[in-house]
Amino acid sequence: MKRTSKLFLAGLGLVLASFSTTAYGQETKQLEGRWNMVISKDGKELPSWLEVRHSGSHTLVGRFVYAMGSARPISEIKLVGDKFRFAIPPQWEEGNSDLVFEGTMDGEALEGTMLYTDGNTYDWVAKRAPILKYTDKVVWDKPIKLFNGKDLNGWKAMGENQWVVENGILKSPHPGANLMSEEKFTDFKLHVEFRYPEGSNSGIYLRGRYEVQIIDSKGSEPSDILFGGVYGFLEPNEMAAKSAGEWQTYDITLIGRRVTIVANGKTIINDQVIPGITGGALDNDEAEAGPFLIQGDHGPVEFRNIVVTPIKKSSQAK
Repeated sequence: MKRTSKLFLAGLGLVLASFSTTAYGQETKQLEGRWNMVISKDGKELPSWLEVRHSGSHTLVGRFVYAMGSARPISEIKLVGDKFRFAIPPQWEEGNSDLVFEGTMDGEALEGTMLYTDGNTYDWVAKRAPILKYTDKVVWDKPIKLFNGKDLNGWKAMGENQWVVENGILKSPHPGANLMSEEKFTDFKLHVEFRYPEGSNSGIYLRGRYEVQIIDSKGSEPSDILFGGVYGFLEPNEMAAKSAGEWQTYDITLIGRRVTIVANGKTIINDQVIPGITGGALDNDEAEAGPFLIQGDHGPVEFRNIVVTPIKKSSQAK
């Protein structure tokens, strides 16, 4: 009897261990992936982004993008049943307290609260980020000049306007409002020429969601937060920035999530996947067309020759 009982208990232990591993795997599978989050804070809907992935067999880690700043690592996401929790230190937020997130899984949606650095708690909801299909059988439409060289026709300042047009050049002489194109696009090729004074900082958002950084960076090591980087996500293979005060160019191709960036004639990011929105995105409705957004709230910058070649609808992936 004693021997039988020991064998039974050992077998039961294996079954329970197997069940526990299976259940853990099912729960993590539901939570793993990329999520587009909207945080309700002070009367505003703030687009944010969350990625959850496993590390080893029993740990969940991730990345988080708030309404400002770059993607931040999450060292561990605690999961118990359908509830999870994680904390991240502040980046550009005021205060020293962590941002603490608690959430619940509900099928293909998440919801929860964020304890902010000011001690207040805010609600959020999230849905799975969409798959953006890619096609290599591209038929391009006719190029469109987004900037006519004369005025701000086709553009809208998002706040009190400081943008002016002088001698065919679009200028933001000092920090102020961002500038958004009225026309929206899905997949495209973009050619843009720009220059900035020493130490200045700007950027251009693709579909209003993914920032390609424009910043005085000559002589620096490549970084995803410096010249040519997709902010916080994709690092260029070399630093291609010219000196401040010189005209520079980006030629950017975006199809689905896959982006190629040619800076000053050099391919610095080649057919790489943009995981999600970057800080400062207009929204996270990634399956929808979006505008171009030029950052004007950081430093002086000038543009000329902004030309977009959209993909023909007949060649878009289905």
